[in-house]
Amino acid sequence: MEDVHGIWIEKYRPLRLADMVGHRDIVERLESYVKMGTLPHLLLTGSPGVGKTTAAVALARELFGEDWRMNFRELNASDERGIDVVRNQIKQFARISPMGDASFKILFLDEADSLTTDAQAALRRTMESYAESCRFILSCNYSSKIIDPIQSRCALFRFRPLNPEDIKEEIRRIAGKEGLTLTEKAEDAIVYIAQGDMRKAINALQGAAVIAQDITEEQIYAISATAKPSEIVNLINLSLSGDFEGAERHLSSLTRDRGIAPTELLGQCYRHLVSMELDRLLKVELIDHIGEADFRISEGAQSDLQMEAMIARFVLSALKKRGIDQH
Repeated sequence: MEDVHGIWIEKYRPLRLADMVGHRDIVERLESYVKMGTLPHLLLTGSPGVGKTTAAVALARELFGEDWRMNFRELNASDERGIDVVRNQIKQFARISPMGDASFKILFLDEADSLTTDAQAALRRTMESYAESCRFILSCNYSSKIIDPIQSRCALFRFRPLNPEDIKEEIRRIAGKEGLTLTEKAEDAIVYIAQGDMRKAINALQGAAVIAQDITEEQIYAISATAKPSEIVNLINLSLSGDFEGAERHLSSLTRDRGIAPTELLGQCYRHLVSMELDRLLKVELIDHIGEADFRISEGAQSDLQMEAMIARFVLSALKKRGIDQH
């Protein structure tokens, strides 16, 4: 087996647009820019780990060839969010002429939604002033946090979470190259954990590969500190049956014994509740309880206490619903 200590998300990052997994419509549009040898400013938006950075780097490689690094610069806006980074680093790069045969350079600004509004206003002016010699590719999780004048100057690409088949295909490819075997349930577990995020999927696979070459569902859930879907369903069902003590014991084994983060559990409970066949009013109440616990924990409340309180609210809502039904 090859060395598992290198970072696989970098080792297996696609170098060409054609090698990207999923997003065929986006890849085709980007490839048409390569054919024309030019591109507008771009705004890439979507959740983490779906291929925004990969697309930007692959695009630069194909436009500029071997010397792509001379005409491509990547900055992470979340590191330096203020106006100075635009005035100094970005302006400095944009005003220098392109190297070699290139007719323009590319500045890739990752996590651009972290920039302050003032910094975005300064960026807009820089984009206008140096449009001939420098194209900007902005990447963000939420396009709504980018000011309208920048949005209107960019071609918008929305990256959707990757579908399960795309993730499985890539996981199988990497497993084959690393000499690993996966059970079908292990593949499903990786898809469940990843939620459309390829970075999470590959990291889960690499984490499990450190332990064994034959990878099982149990190892995937253990390495990612995630509860199995059946455990979440069990927690919800115990609460809805009115068994507070049983639900509390189950919750305690997940958070204390297994070390699963409360916020992770809340997210999993929400995902399962949304798809469960339940009385609509009860389902709405339960999701409201999850939202309340999530908000309180994010505001600094004691997480164990809030999780117990959420279970208690689940039990009360279920008992109230049962009381109404009996009347």
